[in-house]
Amino acid sequence: MKLDSAEEKSRDAPSPPAEGSPPTLEQAFSKILHGLSRQESGQSNTRNAILKDLSALIEAAECDVLFEGGGSGEALRGMPEILGQVAKALEKFAAPPKEKADGGDGHSEVPERAKEVGLLFLKLLGKVETAKSSPDCSAWKTGLRHLAGHMYVFAITHRRKQPWTSPGSQRVAGEVLSLLLRVTECSSVAGFLCGENEDDRGRFAMVLGLLKPHLNKESWKNNPAIKHIFSWTLQQVTQPWLNQHLEKILPPSLLISDDYQTENKILGVQCLHHIVINVPAADLVQYNRAQVLYHALFNHLYMPEHHLIQAVLLCLLDLFPVLEKALHWKGDAARATTHCHEVLQLILTHMEPEHRILLRRTYASNLPAFVKKISCRVVVLLKALLKLICDVARDTSLTTEATKSALLQEATDCLILLDHCSQGRVKVLLAKIVLSCEDSTVVSCIRKVQQGSADAPCHVT
Repeated sequence: MKLDSAEEKSRDAPSPPAEGSPPTLEQAFSKILHGLSRQESGQSNTRNAILKDLSALIEAAECDVLFEGGGSGEALRGMPEILGQVAKALEKFAAPPKEKADGGDGHSEVPERAKEVGLLFLKLLGKVETAKSSPDCSAWKTGLRHLAGHMYVFAITHRRKQPWTSPGSQRVAGEVLSLLLRVTECSSVAGFLCGENEDDRGRFAMVLGLLKPHLNKESWKNNPAIKHIFSWTLQQVTQPWLNQHLEKILPPSLLISDDYQTENKILGVQCLHHIVINVPAADLVQYNRAQVLYHALFNHLYMPEHHLIQAVLLCLLDLFPVLEKALHWKGDAARATTHCHEVLQLILTHMEPEHRILLRRTYASNLPAFVKKISCRVVVLLKALLKLICDVARDTSLTTEATKSALLQEATDCLILLDHCSQGRVKVLLAKIVLSCEDSTVVSCIRKVQQGSADAPCHVT
């Protein structure tokens, strides 16, 4: 952190008195804020001095003055707003830097910074907690509203094991989150984000607003923690709260999933999956969103990473019902080939020559779920196959008997496979048909299906 000579001289001046007029306190915090905004990691002595001054300033300030609104002059913005800007500067100061091109991570100083910032946030939250119990200070809600979002982002950045954290920084970040939830009277992070009563609208929109400038194509990799903050926060919010934020959460999720790194692809797909299962189908179908999701996911099926394929297939299985509803609304003419069939065909095509065991197992483990999703087509497929058998049996053209026999055998085999896929449903339907059928060739095929279903295993391998 680097300050010019004039600022260094002013910094060496005595700290402001514990009790002073609001403008004096605002000016003191403004000076700290200015110093934080000019920080450089190499100037550790200056940094430590500024943080020490800020700590002393917080400790000395009276709660009613600390959270008081703007003073009489137009230039005085009010302490809550200044505190919010200080919290923003501190959160930025503790954030991990962009990964270096030479392979270095530059994270060695981050844990210590995070601990220092975390301790300052704990002091500020302690002041809020004190103000809550004081009848003379009613402005703490305004102050907390300016602080809460930045403190939350800080806590989620550092509370879990990451390349930029240490056990000490994780502990402090966890304490900040716990105290933040206590001060806001929330029993969980989900409650903090969504609200826990009718009067509390939650803070999810506020957090998304803080993350938005860092979640575009040009900036989302400048801070390696941003993707984790967004993903983890998103997955704390479920229906019915999520759909109202769809326009804010869908683009970043697609952006992360479209990255060249497999780790980011998987993270983005997990975000998309959470959206699919927590947003009503009507909202996903609107503006062709479901189709956009499908094409983004389908493209990943050409990648050879089994973890990614697993995440994509799980998401697609939950997206298929949404796509089916969209086709239903467009009319029967649009239902010739479903998306599920398209994906299943690709899986089988890729699986047949696949020699990598983990990838092949991933394909195979998901086949039963896909077979279950085709289940609604049993009657349609059964009618088509029976019509084929009847047509071949009654054919009086010059078709050779060998060709007819081969067609009948193939159609019969398809009926047997369909019966396996539908857990014996075909056999039940055929039992009624065989009683009234007078064509001996058709009856013979049906008998083979019934016998083949009885002898063969009842699951597809």
